[in-house]
Formats: sequence, C-alpha cells, structure tokens
Amino acid sequence: MPTEDIIAEAKQRMKRAAEKLEHEFTTIRTGRASATILDRLKVSCYGSEMPINQLATVSIPEARLIVITPWDKGSLRAIEKAILTSDLNLTPASDGNVVRLEIPALTEERRKELARLVSQKAEDGRVAVRNVRRDANAHIEKLEKSSDVSEDDVEHAKKEVQDATNAMIKEIDRAAEKKTAEVMEV
Repeated sequence: MPTEDIIAEAKQRMKRAAEKLEHEFTTIRTGRASATILDRLKVSCYGSEMPINQLATVSIPEARLIVITPWDKGSLRAIEKAILTSDLNLTPASDGNVVRLEIPALTEERRKELARLVSQKAEDGRVAVRNVRRDANAHIEKLEKSSDVSEDDVEHAKKEVQDATNAMIKEIDRAAEKKTAEVMEV
C-alpha cells in the first residue's frame, strides 16, 4: 500500500471519528429542546428494542418543548416508560395522544456537569484521532522496513499524517468549545 493510500485512509478515519464526536455532542442536553437528545433512547415495543424515531414523529414546537406523536397509540406507554427510565431527567406528560417533554432550564451545577461531559467526550475524540495517527505511522514504518519507500517519502508521509492529526484535533477543540458555550448559556 503506497503512502498516499495510507494517508488518505488515515484522514478518512480521523474525519469519521470527528463526525461521531459531533453526533455525540448533539445527544447532550442543553437548555433548549432538541430531538437528538432522544436518539440514544430505545423503546421496548413489539417484542424488540426500537429507537423513538421509528415509532413516532418528534417535533419541537417551542424552544423548551418536545412533542412525540406515536404512530400507534399503543406504543405511547412504552415511550413514556423509556423516557422515565433514561438518564435524561425529564418527566413526560401524556394526554393519551402525544407525549410532551418540557425541557427545564439547567441549574448551574448541571451545566458544569454537562461541560465536564463535553470535555471528556472531546478527549475521547482526540484519543481516537491519535490512535489513527499511530496506526498510519506503523503502516508507514512497515513500508520503510520492507524498503518499499524512501526515507524522504516516509518523513513526508509522517509529516502529512501529523498535519492531518493537528487539523482534526483543532476541529474537535472548536466543536467542544462551541458545545460547552451552548451548555453554559443561561
């Protein structure tokens, strides 16, 4: 495998790690309503575990309100139960047709806790990117040992992998700062 392929694959894997982190950030609750906070919830319905978005329509009619309208009214209780047993700290209100989730304003303590969670997830993302760098450098060194590439090509490839790593870590840091600011917003 030539160094260009190794570099391209490393960049792609780094990008996927950053995208995964971005998605994880969307599941962290802020003071505003967001349908993505329900993405990781699974509802026990029809004999299996299903995501809420496969059982109902999720809408945001107001800044602090999520409305879940199940397609089958029989799944309403299961959706309520999944929300109550989750770590969202939200209490669903049902009128028999829809489930309403009122998003309360976050306390200062909870905002700080969520900011720490953002920092932890960002560090996990940086570690994932560094692991990709380590793997790419190991492939490049393997090529060097087998005398398939010159020393100059190896150094150039390692520098390019490091540059990609630095760029991705900066992107992760920017996303973490943005999410932390969003969480800390009163």
